[in-house]
Amino acid sequence: MRPLEGMISTMMRARNVTLLAALGAALPLALAAHAQDLRGPLGASQTAPAPAPATAAPAAPRGVSEAVAAIVNDEIISTYDLGQRVRLLIATSGVQPTEQTLPQFEREALISLIDEHLQMQELRRVEKEQKFTIIATDDEVNQEIESYAKQANMTGAQFLAALAQQGVGADTFRQQLRASISWQTWIKGRYGSRLRVGEDQIKAMEQRLAADASKPQYEISEVFIDASRVGGQATALQGAQQLVAQLQQGAPFASVARQFSASPTAAAGGEAGWISPGEMPPEVDAALEQLRPGQLSAPIPVKDGVYIVYLKEKRSGAGSTLVALKQAAVALPPQPSPADVAAARVKLEALRVQIKGCDNIEKVAAGVPGVVGGDLGEAEMTDLAPQFRQAAETLKPGEVSAPIQTTVGLHLVAVCSKRASNGQQVSHDQIENRLYGQQLSMISRRYMRDLRTSATIETR
Repeated sequence: MRPLEGMISTMMRARNVTLLAALGAALPLALAAHAQDLRGPLGASQTAPAPAPATAAPAAPRGVSEAVAAIVNDEIISTYDLGQRVRLLIATSGVQPTEQTLPQFEREALISLIDEHLQMQELRRVEKEQKFTIIATDDEVNQEIESYAKQANMTGAQFLAALAQQGVGADTFRQQLRASISWQTWIKGRYGSRLRVGEDQIKAMEQRLAADASKPQYEISEVFIDASRVGGQATALQGAQQLVAQLQQGAPFASVARQFSASPTAAAGGEAGWISPGEMPPEVDAALEQLRPGQLSAPIPVKDGVYIVYLKEKRSGAGSTLVALKQAAVALPPQPSPADVAAARVKLEALRVQIKGCDNIEKVAAGVPGVVGGDLGEAEMTDLAPQFRQAAETLKPGEVSAPIQTTVGLHLVAVCSKRASNGQQVSHDQIENRLYGQQLSMISRRYMRDLRTSATIETR
């Protein structure tokens, strides 16, 4: 039997044309279970509308052209099952199917189906031995569907109808939910009560955070493509490049993370929260230094895969100076004449004597034709443009600068306030919960690794 990844790749290439034709030209529905879609360059937050009455796309009848896609411990995964899971992946990720992206969908779909079969086989074995129920009931699955639908501003029936319009049977979605709910319940029930986060671990984390307090912190969302899971680093990089292209075209980051990320944060739509330098691989730290809030990274190759990160927010570390500024400005052409600059300077100097700091700079500027007033907000001193930084460093709160020339105009800058940043503050309970979650996630990954190692898995 060949390695699983190689066999999957071979099988995927053989079925690309058939599955792409089956999917048709319909765009994927950006289902907002996923209502954590990001803003900015990734597109505005999307809310899926209630589906208009339409005839659901017919699913291929079982048994007509059905074949074996894989066998997991004598259980068959059919090509129908695989095709349905591919459709579900497309519908819930917001990524458009193309000849370039389809192999990635197929690979993820087959790996997910294999893992779910292993999980359900293990849960049934445990239920039989332990004589208690673990597998989620229909009521629990229905509650989860309603939860997804609520985030998408739909009812459960509308949500399933929206999937049906994409050719996804309700049973396909229910099976995925049942496996996910049951496995999480089992892992937490079996190991959660045994886990203990010691005070020494919490104290060590507190000390590390204190040492990093002077460094900037980043609030990020992440997608991690595991090279060993998808068949190698080259495949992981190619897949990440395709996902970045789709994200730039508006695919919801949270949906993409849920379906493609191998990170523990995938269940939370890729939300990693606030991190400090050193918590991520060095390559990711270097990329974050170059990003500004609202920007999406290019694929970031690391030792065992590829990251995609979205920088939601950045804050300075303790000891940094934050300054709040307002301005009054006169716009200038790209290459102003000396007469243009002189006229703007005279106008601003006359205005300057009327300004009493931040209290009235915008009101005074609004009363002079050709002058625009505005609040520049609060920023770290080192992030300011050089011309503004010099004024911000030398002026006291309430003082106004002399006219400052930039490439866009001439400015009066008023310093509203200066303060030291307090850095990141994390409570004892937050640290404990973070460590607990990390340990539980590690246990789940090891459990799945052992199940794969001991299983007999064949792909056709």
